[in-house]
Amino acid sequence: SDDLTKIFMLMGSTTTLSCTYEGSPYSLHWYQKKPGSRPEFLALFFVSAKQITRAQPPDHRLSIKLQESAGNSKKVNLIISSTAVSDSALYYCALQPTVTETHQTLY
Repeated sequence: SDDLTKIFMLMGSTTTLSCTYEGSPYSLHWYQKKPGSRPEFLALFFVSAKQITRAQPPDHRLSIKLQESAGNSKKVNLIISSTAVSDSALYYCALQPTVTETHQTLY
């Protein structure tokens, strides 16, 4: 089943969406999907470098913050300031793993 969380926010407030993960991914992507539209890229967070690449043109109301906990799990928060009705959407986070596959031919 899908892990969906409904969040209700007041217009003009600041809202935080969290993506919890374990391990050491290379990067984490945030997307926004409005009804009847395809997902739109919002931002890319490079985990080890702690650098952010934003969609163009950038939405300066969006920020990303890494939140590390004592355990193995970590969170990358998408923070939306000055929320508006137009922010109503599904938000997705996607991890880019650091594992690569190696294929070998056996003789």
